[in-house]
Amino acid sequence: MTKTGMDPKSFSSPLPMRQVRIGESFWYREQEVVRTRILPYQWNALNDRIPDAAPSYCMHNFRAAAALSKKRRSQGENYEAPVYTFRGFEALPEDPRKPDPDKFYGFVFQDSDFSKWIEAVGYSLMNHPDEELEKTADAAIDIVCEAQLENGYLDTYYILNGMDRAMTNLADHHELYCMGHLIEGAVSYYQATGKDKLLKAAMRFADYMADYFMSDKENSHKGYPGHEIAEMALAKLYELTGEKRYLDLAVYFLNERGQSPLFFAEEKRRREEREGVKPVLNNIQTDAWSLRNPYSYNQAHKPVREQGEAVGHAVRAVYLYSGMADVARLTGDVTLYKACLDLWESITKEKLYITGGIGGTHIGEAFSRPYDLPNDTAYSETCAAIGLVFFARRMLQIDPDARFADVMEQALYNTVLAGKAIDGESFFYVNPLEAVPEALDRDARLLHVKMPRQKWFGCACCPPNIARTVSSLQSYAYTQNEDTLFVHLYAGSEVQTQLGGEELKMSVRTSYPWSGSVHLDLMGEHKAQQTIALRIPNWSKEAVLAVKNDGIKKTVIVRNGSIAEASAEGMLIEKGYLYLTDIWNDATIELELSMEPRILAANNAVREDIGKAAIVRGPLTYCLEEADNGKDLHLYKIDLQTLKEEGIAEEEMLIEGQKVTALKTPVLQERSERGENLYKDLLQDPEPQSRRISLTWVPYYIWGNRGAGEMSVYVRYQ
Repeated sequence: MTKTGMDPKSFSSPLPMRQVRIGESFWYREQEVVRTRILPYQWNALNDRIPDAAPSYCMHNFRAAAALSKKRRSQGENYEAPVYTFRGFEALPEDPRKPDPDKFYGFVFQDSDFSKWIEAVGYSLMNHPDEELEKTADAAIDIVCEAQLENGYLDTYYILNGMDRAMTNLADHHELYCMGHLIEGAVSYYQATGKDKLLKAAMRFADYMADYFMSDKENSHKGYPGHEIAEMALAKLYELTGEKRYLDLAVYFLNERGQSPLFFAEEKRRREEREGVKPVLNNIQTDAWSLRNPYSYNQAHKPVREQGEAVGHAVRAVYLYSGMADVARLTGDVTLYKACLDLWESITKEKLYITGGIGGTHIGEAFSRPYDLPNDTAYSETCAAIGLVFFARRMLQIDPDARFADVMEQALYNTVLAGKAIDGESFFYVNPLEAVPEALDRDARLLHVKMPRQKWFGCACCPPNIARTVSSLQSYAYTQNEDTLFVHLYAGSEVQTQLGGEELKMSVRTSYPWSGSVHLDLMGEHKAQQTIALRIPNWSKEAVLAVKNDGIKKTVIVRNGSIAEASAEGMLIEKGYLYLTDIWNDATIELELSMEPRILAANNAVREDIGKAAIVRGPLTYCLEEADNGKDLHLYKIDLQTLKEEGIAEEEMLIEGQKVTALKTPVLQERSERGENLYKDLLQDPEPQSRRISLTWVPYYIWGNRGAGEMSVYVRYQ
């Protein structure tokens, strides 16, 4: 690190997707599910073809806007544009069976569903060419581009409802959010196919926004996104094209955010004056924190460099922080990077679930106060965990510190994957750590929790977000700078890249996360030194590594994050990464990570989990399910002494066709027969009788695939 807090020499970039191919492994199966099941399923969902599922209207809107565009061109001066009429944050047809082909339906951000889907398609095509899928995508892109206005604007909500109110409600109406997702989808599809039709459309939309906000003309405007993502999308577009105005626009949005007077408050006042609406309290700001900190929901309550606590809508927050990290890296902005570090600490030290989920309250889908992490009412939106993965990877690019990769892995293997069913055709929007099905329909505090997984959502941000994240796993597994290849995640894969001026080919074989054994082959002969940096996860108390190169064998043992034993020099551990530097000649690296199950208790400041513990094994968090253990999971209590004596047993289970490592633990079960007096009296003996039984724990990500039933991550202990 330099005095500025950032060392540009350490900056790394994700390997281009084509340079990494996921082979036979845990993630290969997940990517196959995306490719063969989720992508076609979601295309049908975007076209409202899934029986008994909430309609999307996404492609309906693009087709309607494309038809309107054709009408506008054909009528010329005789064309009469729609005049804006507000139809609600979500507009639905009076008769769902007969939507008007010319009207906009769905949420104001519905366009983004297509953009995330096309992004996932691009990632999939990079390693798995598919003529039919590409043909479908090209046809969809034709429709989307046909909807674009001549000036570059492309948001069907205002194109169809009336452009006379466009850009007048940036706080709530998601135009910049839709632009951001369009950019990310366009970049992915261009990189996969070389086709630039959608990329040019995204660039024209970004150019429109750059002119709107940063023009020297008198008609330039102020503002920034109500729902962030444009910042990191613009950074990505800048890195692809080299056009500095895109980076400048991202910087502009960050610099304007939270400045006094608050733009969103001024925008709201102008809208109320124009429309004759009496001032009303924004319905998302109903809690005490928001009343004292206006627009904290949008992270606009203060300038971004002064923000030290993660607050507000959790998805918006981590999307913003990801953009901040990108801009800090690309511009060398030390104060921005310092804010990113402070916000990272706020999340991971005070507001992170053991499942890698974030967002403790359904009020505003938001972060709650520090250490407020309820289990049953948790929001923990799938998109928020995905946004945390984005943030973590960008922090890793600035500073290769395993604390970022550990959280990235934690979120990916637990909450992100829990967001979809094994078959990829139903989804969780929120991911609680405790669920009792019979309570969901009777408790208003739990209305956001849906069991079983849903076929689709009207607000369907999570399903395509899962698809684009899983299909781009390669970009999270590896990053690289000039002389070092960083291995952040362990997955069976083939890597081919230039490192230290020479080509490097590496093959990785592993059954991770079920096993801690990782085998790496470095193929070919080299003349220059090359460095491989392997992450030693914080959860692995001991890692044993053996390197065989040019007939010479070297070993190193890492215990509790430090090198305990080494048979040769040239091995260095720093910030959780073991650096191996050598001239590699058909070398092999064998890494063995200890992966014994661990019992973990939450910080005592987490009131909901006092006296409770959870079980983790490797990167996986485990849970109890009714399918294995019956009802009344709250009656179980882990006997730590017995557990110490008998240990935690591991066994292989088959759940809906997927092999998993399950765990068996001895526990005490308090009176659990529903026929006993347990439910008769509200008050009873504080030391109820109990019996000793064995419980089965399964990985959290796989819960809910065997029907609706009770689930719990945390269990009491004694």
